Amino acid sequence: MPRSPGARSGRVRRRRRAVVLALALILVLTGAVIGIVAALGALDARGPVIARCDAYLTKSMRYSLAPDQADNAALMAAIASHRRLPARASTIAIATGFQESKLRNITYGDRDSLGLFQQRPSQGWGTPEQVTDPIYSTNAFYDVLVTIDGYETLTVTDAAQRVQRSAFPNAYSDHEQMARAYASALTGYSRNALVCQLPGTTEEEHAAAPEAVMARLTRDFVQIESTLQEDGAVVVDARSLAPGAGDQDGARLAWAVAQWAVATAHATGARLVAVDGMVWDRAARAEEWTVDDSEAGPIGPGLVVIR
Repeated sequence: MPRSPGARSGRVRRRRRAVVLALALILVLTGAVIGIVAALGALDARGPVIARCDAYLTKSMRYSLAPDQADNAALMAAIASHRRLPARASTIAIATGFQESKLRNITYGDRDSLGLFQQRPSQGWGTPEQVTDPIYSTNAFYDVLVTIDGYETLTVTDAAQRVQRSAFPNAYSDHEQMARAYASALTGYSRNALVCQLPGTTEEEHAAAPEAVMARLTRDFVQIESTLQEDGAVVVDARSLAPGAGDQDGARLAWAVAQWAVATAHATGARLVAVDGMVWDRAARAEEWTVDDSEAGPIGPGLVVIR
């Protein structure tokens, strides 16, 4: 028996609805995939970038941190440099910060503990606003550390515990090797020892990078000579951190600033850091610094170029 025109019309409408629903489902799934990829990092021909920073004690001893964690480690080392503290102070601070907060400026903790070092306002560390300020909390940690006689020769656990009075005093030692790797790189004693894998930046972010780098230099190192060039490059004279420093210390400080610039690049938008004939190039996604065969590098000892 022939079907009526109305039945055929109903089948057509149902098919159209099915096609529309299928297309909508495809669009939803495509959006979800794009969202997942964006969360992992920016895409290029080589695939997604899984953002991380690595510091090396040796080529076989690599310690990875998320960029925001490496950023806070860089701040601790920069403040130690400004205060003319030894690299050991940075190691103790980084290990302590990792144990207390995973090197993140958290606004919660045990009882009233807050911030990078989980300092407690009720125990006289400062107001909640102060202890959640990374500059204040790091300086507060060092203020107590430097009162401990011979802290440079103490174990990390012993030195950290004398500052923190933790309920888990032995836990700090678990992070000593990682902390040493980052402290050594960020104070310049280890060269070509800290690199970050980061997604690319937009042109707007890149245009804002010079001012962001200049602001962070002043925030972290307090007193450091830097110049913003007409082409957007920031040239830093690392020797200004220790006036009168010889060539050897000047070279070490240049590497300290250069590796600090890499560790903070996710926040500043820096794409390239050049020092001592070597370069870190964000776009290259290399596992180590490479020889700088361009004319973008610094001219003169103790200088760092950040672009």
